[in-house]
Amino acid sequence: MPDTVKGPVADLGATLMHEHVFGLSPEILWNWPDIPEKWDLEARAQEAAGKLDALKDEGIDTIVDLTVVGLGRYVPAVQRVAELTSVNIVVATGLYTYDLLPPYFANRGPGSLFGGPDRLAEFFVRDIVDGIGRTGVRAGMLKCASDHLGMTKGCERVFRAVAEAHLETGAPITTHSHSASKGGLEQQRLLASLGVDLGRVVIGHAGDSTDAAYLEELIANGSYLGMDRFGIETISSFEDRVSIVATMCERGHAGKMVLSHDSYCFNDRFDAEVVRQRHPNYHLLHIPRDVLPELRKRGVTDGQIHQMLVGNPRRIFA
Repeated sequence: MPDTVKGPVADLGATLMHEHVFGLSPEILWNWPDIPEKWDLEARAQEAAGKLDALKDEGIDTIVDLTVVGLGRYVPAVQRVAELTSVNIVVATGLYTYDLLPPYFANRGPGSLFGGPDRLAEFFVRDIVDGIGRTGVRAGMLKCASDHLGMTKGCERVFRAVAEAHLETGAPITTHSHSASKGGLEQQRLLASLGVDLGRVVIGHAGDSTDAAYLEELIANGSYLGMDRFGIETISSFEDRVSIVATMCERGHAGKMVLSHDSYCFNDRFDAEVVRQRHPNYHLLHIPRDVLPELRKRGVTDGQIHQMLVGNPRRIFA
């Protein structure tokens, strides 16, 4: 059974596979606690729970919170949110970087200043098997990233550690990829070379692309497509995001796509008002209220929508 913040559950139900509860900047919060984006755990937890409750009212049962080290993961705060909402929350382990590793890891491990073993995989496995920190919350998914810089040395170390942790624990993998450079293919090549079954991998942000041939190549290699940035319309418009999902469904690929927004309930790394102005649809209710009705208008069936929201997440976590 998949692990959630409140423990294993028999069925995740309708699931958004790439969201975030909190994105925090710990060193900023420690040193300038009076910043405009003031952090108050209880107030923010209540706020986040309200957003998740509204999502539940729209028929979504679970979110996968892909906030890992590098994005301000703080699981005790997510635990409090889970206490306040009936929405299941699956948390992740991994490390988010496009290039350099945090100094703690950059100064240790193969090729580093001081050498020694690479402890990344050890940390990831511990999060999955024993729980994160002292929370007892076990991660249900592994996450790694590469972007416009390609597979840098730092990214490759994370991917290798994620692959090692995956092979030891069986936890599925999701990536952050750069669709404009077809970066998902490079990710697949590396993971496959490390012994990973690409059928246990979600290539994140694949929905930024409108290149059906590229997306079908990712599917042919075995992976799921993360159509997971609905609401971020500066990268790809609402029209393009809906159209490519509809096209892929028409081509018979509903069984290889998952849906999401990549949104945050609270994120101190961006000015909230600027985000609202630039991305008015960047919120948890966009898919159930706007995207799904539009997909249905374009011929996507309820069965295909169920496959993307329920069936595919169920298989990924099986």
